[in-house]
Amino acid sequence: MKEWKGKLGEKEYVVHELTLEHLDSILRLQHIVLRSMEDENFLSPLTIEEFEDSIAHNLMIGAFVDNELIAFRALALPPIDDHHLGYDIGLSPEQLEKVVYQEITNVHPDYRGFGLQKKLGVIVMELLDASPYTHVCATVAPFNIASLKDKLSQGMVIGALKKKYGGMLRYVFYKKIHVDRISEDKLLEIPMDAIEKQQQLIADGWIATAILQKENNWYVVFEEKGTYI
Repeated sequence: MKEWKGKLGEKEYVVHELTLEHLDSILRLQHIVLRSMEDENFLSPLTIEEFEDSIAHNLMIGAFVDNELIAFRALALPPIDDHHLGYDIGLSPEQLEKVVYQEITNVHPDYRGFGLQKKLGVIVMELLDASPYTHVCATVAPFNIASLKDKLSQGMVIGALKKKYGGMLRYVFYKKIHVDRISEDKLLEIPMDAIEKQQQLIADGWIATAILQKENNWYVVFEEKGTYI
């Protein structure tokens, strides 16, 4: 089993793929993270069955300190149904089988502030680079700044902004796994709370590629999508 190692301050950690033997630890950590969140709407927890599916397809990694699970990041092969994120970003039905989701990341509250979510994201992308998948998708709630930055740092872009998961507003992120994106010159900065304006830009063929803060207000940076789909 391949391992990745690093340090969180003075403590060493090791990352490797998770197995069903880790399921109790995964559920316990998810419970701890949910209790620590100011707004639980930022996180859509996974069920036991969803964790089992990610593990079965070798799409889940965990970080350990002294053999204790302190963080995990899960990918998933989603069911191909009407709610598939691939449809939200304009993929055809034939393309959906090659889509994988960045499903969830949990970091124990005691180990936040070390950039562990980003470190796990780098490992996940490394695994995907050697995979047969063509697109990776994810959803993030507006104003969940840490998760928005996390996805953008991996080269993902926003291809939709709509209600998902029973009516909760979400940005739909995606990345073409084996293709480098060419940035456009024309940029627009839109306030993050201007939902309809962002939705109209996306409908007109724009994608969001960055966020920034100005005088305590958050803005989303848009550029034309071109052929990036």
